[in-house]
Amino acid sequence: MNVIAIFDIGKTNKKLFLFDEHYKIVWERSTVCDAVSDEDGDTCEDVLALREWVCQSLAELSALKEFDVRAINFSAYGASFVHIGQDGQPVAPLYNYLKAYPEELKKKFYDSYGGEVTFSMLTASPVLGSLNSGMQLYRIRELQPELFGRIKYSLHLPQWLSYLLTGRAYSDITSIGCHTNLWNFSQANYHEWVYREGIIEKLAPIAPSTSVVPIGAAGSGVTAAGLTASEVTGDAAIPAFPGPPFPTKMPAIPIAGIGLHDSSAAIIPYLESFREPFVLISTGTWCISMNPFNDSPLTVAELQKDCLCYMSYQGKPVKASRLFAGYEHEQQVRRLADHFHKLPAYAATVDFDPELVEGLREMGVGAGDGDAVMVGASVFGQRELTAFISYEQAYHRLIMDIMEQQVASTQLVLEGTEVKRIFVDGGFGKNQVYMHLLADAFPDIEVFAASIPQATAMGAALAIHSHWNSRFLPGDIIELKYYK
Repeated sequence: MNVIAIFDIGKTNKKLFLFDEHYKIVWERSTVCDAVSDEDGDTCEDVLALREWVCQSLAELSALKEFDVRAINFSAYGASFVHIGQDGQPVAPLYNYLKAYPEELKKKFYDSYGGEVTFSMLTASPVLGSLNSGMQLYRIRELQPELFGRIKYSLHLPQWLSYLLTGRAYSDITSIGCHTNLWNFSQANYHEWVYREGIIEKLAPIAPSTSVVPIGAAGSGVTAAGLTASEVTGDAAIPAFPGPPFPTKMPAIPIAGIGLHDSSAAIIPYLESFREPFVLISTGTWCISMNPFNDSPLTVAELQKDCLCYMSYQGKPVKASRLFAGYEHEQQVRRLADHFHKLPAYAATVDFDPELVEGLREMGVGAGDGDAVMVGASVFGQRELTAFISYEQAYHRLIMDIMEQQVASTQLVLEGTEVKRIFVDGGFGKNQVYMHLLADAFPDIEVFAASIPQATAMGAALAIHSHWNSRFLPGDIIELKYYK
């Protein structure tokens, strides 16, 4: 069976999938790596443990005689650099993107480059400290110059995973273009500070997200397939890890992709399946509304409400707005469970009741300010639970309050576009109350709950489809349920 292998690396769960030519998962493995601490005592990813798990997983793949692994690709969380030296070894921890950022250094940076508002508009990056991964390199340059000098390349995590197999160092636009402070969206190039501060020297050449690299001797001089000399400049090959960490028995994988940022990978199945304008609301801890058909520049007001831009694998801006609704839902469900003496899992059994919704609206209970800062919690946390006669009534009010903000958040990316459909994937896509209220809020747009098994991993596979799979893309990779 011809398959593609995908490493999908999350902050918590590390997964390996095999997809067949119809994009069905035919084999999978997962693990959880314990965190370690950086020099300041802050928790961070253990890159050596991650490398070891990749090694072990490849050894396991080599024993699976029923599969012919035709290609491999990678998706991983963003805003995270692996800094490697001349010998290809990591020379620094993979610093956590939640690591506190020095306020004085942040002020110095933004004062030097036009102030927070102007800079954020150019880079489509709200001021997020270490979550702006370019700021991590700026901190190293300013506060750890000796370490900065030892860095050959700073590779975003997906590209480092690809480097492990190929010995080729590349940068990818989906990682660069995701709230990193590195990319000037209006000029479609790195921001000037990247050149002025010498950061450009630490960034590997950019290759298209659809590129593949032959897997051979690391540093052998092979280049990404299909690239011309004008598209890739400089020598991207540096020595592989001394005494290759990989087992002698590896699956004979001919090519590897250069990896993608997970949020950009997750939208690929939708971009490949639908041509009419749509918005995808990806729900989990964060509810992220993404509109690949909105290329208008971010405004100051949008930035203040936590709008930003991702970059699609095609190199096009994807305007997005974020809401911390999944986290709030989790916290408030625990609160409801304690008050009404239910298990937290009881929330999943609540069916949509339009009469409860109408009754709550007639009560005139004050709604939240949907136009407030999007990352803030809804008004439900301030409500007295004794005002509700049942768990079901209180739960409907919770989702109604979350929906106030969800509508305002999604509306930010809808403006000025002719979106015909909204797709919801993730946890809230399975929530009947949420889905019915969302459909009610957007009566002129078709609203669907969408289900894709492992959308992020599938997106990474689809990105290099033409390099390994001779079949047409299947039409059933997304399962839809219509709400009206």
